[in-house]
Amino acid sequence: MHYQNILFDLDGTLTDPREGITRSIQFALSKLGIDEPDITRLEHFIGPPLLQQFMRAYDFDEAKAWDAVGFYRERFKVTGLYENLVFDGIFELLDMLSDQGRTLFIATSKPWVFAHEIARHFDFARHFKVIYGSELDGTRTDKVELIRHLLDEEQLDPKQTLMVGDRKHDLIGGKRNGLDVAAVGYGFGSREELEAEAPTYHFDSVGALHEAFLKS
Repeated sequence: MHYQNILFDLDGTLTDPREGITRSIQFALSKLGIDEPDITRLEHFIGPPLLQQFMRAYDFDEAKAWDAVGFYRERFKVTGLYENLVFDGIFELLDMLSDQGRTLFIATSKPWVFAHEIARHFDFARHFKVIYGSELDGTRTDKVELIRHLLDEEQLDPKQTLMVGDRKHDLIGGKRNGLDVAAVGYGFGSREELEAEAPTYHFDSVGALHEAFLKS
């Protein structure tokens, strides 16, 4: 793949944040009187903007959803950030892409302050020119808006830029900004969800993604 600029989603693409996010959602729900003992039932929160997901999943109005987000962050910023795992093969992939002279960015709906700390703590921040995320007030949680902002700020040519992600929001955000998009099947989006967006590429594993860049 010829792309000079690679945009990576964070959750479900670079790291497996399953435990930290679902336990923080569980904590937020408990604060609002909702008991959810099975954290696997909360995995749908991984990827989409949290405010909208609370509203959609629990029929919260916006004010109550913001309360839920606040409780979520109360736990996440102290504990949940670090309940995370870098997917096997990601360090090798990032090393190779850096050695190839490509320019790497993170584009995540997660607030940038959390994304920065995760990348610092797990020691992959050094590979990325800039880490782009949303603001704590919800600005740029939409991937279309976020990627447009990134492209404008960095003055990137869409034809030389690839978006890599595991959920439909990543693919929609990339395509609506004129980018080719690579879906990864090892994250949290189902094959049906990803294929519905007709991605330019679909890789079932980090190894397959690595191999595609190695051949380019």
